[in-house]
Amino acid sequence: MLSQAVDRKRCASCERWSGWRQPGTEPGTVIIESETSEGLCIGGGWDNSERRARSACGHWRIWPVLDQTAP
Repeated sequence: MLSQAVDRKRCASCERWSGWRQPGTEPGTVIIESETSEGLCIGGGWDNSERRARSACGHWRIWPVLDQTAP
């Protein structure tokens, strides 16, 4: 398992990425299985395309589970 910082704005921390992940034990992090973890982009800039957890995109939106500013 790998930890990735949310502030890097990568697919693993985006609400539109469908791959396996979970909130990290440290605030502001997300856990992914491996460097090569993939998931489908749903509604983002790469809609219906397989994307790796560490890919970047200009349409990134924080995964709500990780949004510490939400009520």
